Amino acid sequence: MHSTVGIGSDADVAALAELVADAERVTDAARAAQIHEVHVLAAAGRLAEQQSAGASERVKAREMALRSIAAELAGVFVTTDRTLQRRIDEARDLVENYPATMTAWEAGRITRGHVRVIQDTGCVVPAEVRGEFERAAIERCEGETPNRVRDALVHLAERLHPRSFSERHEEAAAGRCVRVHPGPDGMSDLIATLPTVIAEGVIDRLTRQAREIIDARPQVDAAPAIEADASSDPAVDPTLAANTDAAGTVHGNDASDGSTDSHGSSFAGDTRTIDQVRADVFADLLLAGTPSLDPTADADGNGALGAIRAKVQVVVPALTLTGEDDGPADLVGHSPIDAATARELAGENTAWDRLVTHPVTGTVLECDAYQPTAAMRRLLRARDRHCRFPGCRQPAVRCEIDHTHAASDGGATHVGNLAHLCKRHHDVKHHTRWHVRQLAGGRLVWTSPTGRVYREDAPPPLVAFAPPADGAPPGPPPSPPF
Repeated sequence: MHSTVGIGSDADVAALAELVADAERVTDAARAAQIHEVHVLAAAGRLAEQQSAGASERVKAREMALRSIAAELAGVFVTTDRTLQRRIDEARDLVENYPATMTAWEAGRITRGHVRVIQDTGCVVPAEVRGEFERAAIERCEGETPNRVRDALVHLAERLHPRSFSERHEEAAAGRCVRVHPGPDGMSDLIATLPTVIAEGVIDRLTRQAREIIDARPQVDAAPAIEADASSDPAVDPTLAANTDAAGTVHGNDASDGSTDSHGSSFAGDTRTIDQVRADVFADLLLAGTPSLDPTADADGNGALGAIRAKVQVVVPALTLTGEDDGPADLVGHSPIDAATARELAGENTAWDRLVTHPVTGTVLECDAYQPTAAMRRLLRARDRHCRFPGCRQPAVRCEIDHTHAASDGGATHVGNLAHLCKRHHDVKHHTRWHVRQLAGGRLVWTSPTGRVYREDAPPPLVAFAPPADGAPPGPPPSPPF
């Protein structure tokens, strides 16, 4: 008997066919929108080039024009101007240097994913052979998924390149860098772009050190017990000194609070995996180690680099410090951190800023002060917390303090006329048509070259502050000190 309602029925096939047709229409519309966006962004890059034409310092003029345009468009795309500027450069490169790829994309022969792979792998191919690379790459992409053709295109680009790999590696090594990608739950990825042989050497040393620590566990467990004294000299136990000198590194073992057990070693009872040990050794070496090459070293080998310690800016509620609350603290400009790490960092800190906040909005109104100039800096750092340009999250500790109304035009050195701006946006303010004025309470009002207005309120702390114990409604906020 023929069924008309089960799986595989004529009705199911008809419904599926309609879904496929809808998917094709959506794909075509999305492709058209993506192509239009690329052309818009490429046009923005050309406009910056035109605006800077004839300028005496053309490179700087083009950069300032591009930053201004990127900041303008970032408000429309709801992203940061740095991201927008990178996308503008990528779009212009695609439109101007990969015409065959654009044509194939517009015709529906390849997808956006294929375009990215072609652009990524083709960047090493000289202009004179790029056309040949494009033709072969497009043929390989048709009918295949982007991830399956990437390796083939990498080898294709290598074969077409007239310069040796060694020459190109020397140039690529100039781009080595370190960067942080924030992740969820108070974790981040620390990424170092290094020559492959160096990277492999780093992971090999970390692995062998981690295995030594893991292999030493039976000996630690079998060691004779010694009496542990909370005030003992760290020199008696070098493992304790190594762990506690790492500027707040938290280890994932049973003695994560830095205490010792009956064996007098923080490694006793260590149950960390090799990945966890590698990560902990890596952090300890970077936070407490001394570089082997130190240009500041004297004849005795004493240099300044080893004395430099890591600095972070953390906002933590008093109740979290005392252990009455277990909510997260705020690592300014980045992401929340757990209460245990905040307490460990607090235990090694000698300087504190007490914040008085608005009882409703949480905006910082006052910060304890000592000397006038230092007080202004402390208050501004607590109030701003990051760069005050729309969308920017560069931490205040890495920013410059800017006079909103320029000092050269009579602007006062007063907290009501000062705000943190990162170097990039400090330059945008002074070298483009972006304008800003500051209202009471640290509120900044930015006006873009096309007249768009962006309001930047002083950011309230991301951590929670407890309400009054008696449950009474909050009273009026204290008067700000400016």
